[in-house]
Amino acid sequence: MTSKLHHSPATSLNAVCAVVVSYHPETTVLLDLLNQLDQSGCDFILIDNHSNNIDHFKTKALGFNRCREVICLPENLGQASALNEALTRIETAGYELALLFDQDSSIDENFVPGMLTSWNLGQQIARGTVAAIGPRLIEPRSKRRMPFRTFRSLIERSETVAEPQSRLIDTAFLITSGCLLAVGLLPRIGLMRSDYFIDNVDLEWCFRAKALGYRLFGTELATLHHRIGEDSDNVLVRRGVIVQHSALRYYYSSRNRIHLHKQPYTPWIWRTKDIVRFVLKSTYLLITSGDRHSIWINLRRAVRDARHLS
Repeated sequence: MTSKLHHSPATSLNAVCAVVVSYHPETTVLLDLLNQLDQSGCDFILIDNHSNNIDHFKTKALGFNRCREVICLPENLGQASALNEALTRIETAGYELALLFDQDSSIDENFVPGMLTSWNLGQQIARGTVAAIGPRLIEPRSKRRMPFRTFRSLIERSETVAEPQSRLIDTAFLITSGCLLAVGLLPRIGLMRSDYFIDNVDLEWCFRAKALGYRLFGTELATLHHRIGEDSDNVLVRRGVIVQHSALRYYYSSRNRIHLHKQPYTPWIWRTKDIVRFVLKSTYLLITSGDRHSIWINLRRAVRDARHLS
């Protein structure tokens, strides 16, 4: 990979490298995303967590003009470790920005230009203190526009623009997929927590960045279609009220959130609201889930194992 660092005041496309993390992906969906990045003229790295169908997409991924590398990990190291490996390579190569994606996301031709416009606008507003910018998320099943959260009050108010007439929105949290982050700030903020493995990796990183005084913005200039959780016939899941995961994902989510509650950089408002959410969701799953026995076992494991994370 050759250096792509761009030194002009307005950051250009040459300064960006995307990262797509895959694990047993639906081949067509993954290749559609890679094609969308390629058509946008955005360099990208595909990093795979030891998928059993890697032979179905590796060669095709390497065939895209903008593919800089396909990294095949020897085992499933989790989302956080995969991101860290790719981010380290991007930093070494001299890129200024990293654009992160999950394998099941979808973008249009305006996404990358919109994110770059947003980044440059954010730099004008915050003058070098922008850690990351995220797109407006649309959940494709429920068609719900996911709001940007600030965690400034126990009762969440409407979104707050970064400045009058701005298309940027102040936020305290951005999901991994679609997030555009400043590679140069990683030495201070740090990489993703590899021991979190998969769930709440983005939440923990955002809390660290905010605690150090950096800004996070959401933008209306780019839209990401991204599924959250698994499909279900449950009406609450279909409407986006709750998110359904497997019992194993419930373990990681619960363990990591319990651990995050104890961290000094975690906002107390989020902690207070999440305790209520956690109790209600866990109670709901233990009553209604057909897999309630596994939920109970994984809940007990999560509470125990959260104490052993550093």
